[in-house]
Formats: sequence, structure tokens, C-alpha cells
Amino acid sequence: MDPLKHLKNIVVMAIADGALAEDEVALLSDRCVELGIGEAELQQAIIYALGDAPALQLPREPEQQEQLLRDLIRMMGADGVLAESEKRLFALAAAKMRYDSARLHALIDEVVGEHDGERG
Repeated sequence: MDPLKHLKNIVVMAIADGALAEDEVALLSDRCVELGIGEAELQQAIIYALGDAPALQLPREPEQQEQLLRDLIRMMGADGVLAESEKRLFALAAAKMRYDSARLHALIDEVVGEHDGERG
């Protein structure tokens, strides 16, 4: 998946709860560096997410789907609050990519475990 499309997806999740928290901005900044994306592209992604009809652009490749879900999980938890709008957006993305419940729960547990390991 195009790194800019991936970033747009993450920004759509970051803004899904109606606010962009400091922790979410920090995570976006980190992902930009990892994806090799500059400030202009980040601005593009934010403009897209704030637009009239932002939507997730879901990848077709299984590895890219998993990476997107990992990033969405991280973004959902970045501000410490799981908003209903974020949960619905995540559930819709997972369903459209045909992730079954067991596989999804395992992925969530793995990502949350990684995050807890970083803190501890």
C-alpha cells in the first residue's frame, strides 16, 4: 500500500473521536518517520481526514491489512480513551478485510502487549 494512503488511514482513525490529542500527534509523527513521509504529506493526510467524506482505503494484501490494523489499534489507544466512533471504525475495517474474531483478538492482544512492554 502506498505510504500516503496508509498514513491517511491512520489520521482518519486519529480524528474519528473528534479530537487530535498530543499522544496521537506523537504517534503520527513517529509513523511518518518510519514510513518516510514528510510534513507536506502529513498535512495532506490531515486535510483528507478533516474533509467532507474521509474513508479508510483498505489494502488487499494480508500483510498490509495486518499492519494497518496494528496501526489503527495503536492510534485508538494513543490517547488512553477508546471512543465508540473509533471502535466502530475499527470493527468496520476488520470486517471488510474479513478478519475473524479470534484472529482479531489475538492481534489486539499482541499489539497491547507490545505497548505494555514499552512502558514497563
